[in-house]
Amino acid sequence: MQQSKIIIWFRRDLRIQDNLALWSGIKQGIIVPVFIWSPEEETKKVVGEAASWWLHHSLIELNRALQDRGSKLIIRKGRTLPILKELIEETGAKAVFFNERYEPRIRLRDQQMKEALEEKGIMVKAFHSNLLFPPLSIVNNQGQPYKVFTSFWKKCLQMPIPLPKILPATLSSTHDQVKTLNIDELGLLTTRDWYQKFKEKWLPGEKGAIAQWEQFIEERLSGYSTKRDYPYVQHVSRLSPHLTWGEISPRWIWHQVREQEKVNSSYSRQKDIDGFLRQLVWREFGYHQLVSFPEMIDSPLRKEFAFFPWEEREDEWAAWKEGRTGYPIIDAGMRELWETGWMHNRVRMVTASFLVKHLLIPWQRGASWFEETLLDADLANNSMGWQWVSGCGFDAAPYFRIFNPITQGQKFDESGDYIRQWVPELKYLPTKYLFSPWTAPETILREAGVELGTSYPFPIVEHVFARERALEAYNLVKK
Repeated sequence: MQQSKIIIWFRRDLRIQDNLALWSGIKQGIIVPVFIWSPEEETKKVVGEAASWWLHHSLIELNRALQDRGSKLIIRKGRTLPILKELIEETGAKAVFFNERYEPRIRLRDQQMKEALEEKGIMVKAFHSNLLFPPLSIVNNQGQPYKVFTSFWKKCLQMPIPLPKILPATLSSTHDQVKTLNIDELGLLTTRDWYQKFKEKWLPGEKGAIAQWEQFIEERLSGYSTKRDYPYVQHVSRLSPHLTWGEISPRWIWHQVREQEKVNSSYSRQKDIDGFLRQLVWREFGYHQLVSFPEMIDSPLRKEFAFFPWEEREDEWAAWKEGRTGYPIIDAGMRELWETGWMHNRVRMVTASFLVKHLLIPWQRGASWFEETLLDADLANNSMGWQWVSGCGFDAAPYFRIFNPITQGQKFDESGDYIRQWVPELKYLPTKYLFSPWTAPETILREAGVELGTSYPFPIVEHVFARERALEAYNLVKK
């Protein structure tokens, strides 16, 4: 009996292992792997310039992995529905399988596509392959979505997580002379060359994800709970870009970590494991919130914040983006972002808080800049993170919790190594003055080669003043 051909539509699931759409397609027919680049259909600019670089190289690696198993990736560009119809006609496919995405506009597009193809007699199946649990499946006792993370986390711990699916060494695949673009023709690599340095620091693709994971397990999982907040130590997984593009399965990670419990069940090891799994579930929480409250990408979840009295100054916005605020921990973080397409999570919180609370610039602008410059740009977690920092999300840091950019540097970069790496004009300044250079005597500044206002800026806003101004604004909102 001849098997049916099934289009496997890759999206943000650029891997072959524990890919439910791919695995199901192989079980039921002959697969036709496809990637369609449709930037005009995306929710906001989810794929910024930095992430486009990652996507380009991840597609190359996915195609290579498919070719190693006797298949290949068909590449197309344009509107999704017409292209899928063309591919169905060209290949004789009877079904389209894909893994769910959760951005509001994409969900609507996918539903419309599903209805249109089913009217033509095409089977369309969607799978939840990039999360631990399908959105709307984790609810409280009243059947409502969780708004508090701790409760969500506890409920997740009670839920079974299926074992990952492993692919065979060879795939039953056909291409029938189907035309395909080269990945270069998608135009993902722009004329700007600032991201060329990324290739020295990152290895996109499933193999790169597994290598990053193995390094984390061997070198950084131990001590994770106590060291993850210190940016220079880099005692974090650095898996976020791989998770964003679906190059590694969260279910696979979960079970890999649970295996570590069997290797070493000590109290300190358990704290490290729980600390890491909480971060994986925090990512999950962002997606579940996005599906339940899609307005979160643009609007504050706490409605009173719609009336917040923002004060936007373009010179301060530019200084924040470029790492010229005069606060070394802020500038170090923004420069790390520009140079590497990534920023340590502790520093993300501090830089975001500074923009929103010290400069009174709307969180939506900060979120857009992160979307443009982060390799791990992720609409759900980027939106939730900014709402958390701004105090306008459901389970957010209170607005009156205003990070002090001086003491945050002193606490989390005590040696000053992180600042010296990313703000080298201050590297000879004694640590005592490194977090607030304007407090150093003129002789110390001169000896360190620092000329405030020339080689390094004065603070663009004074901390005590900014804090009082932010609290006044917050009190207006409360009233």
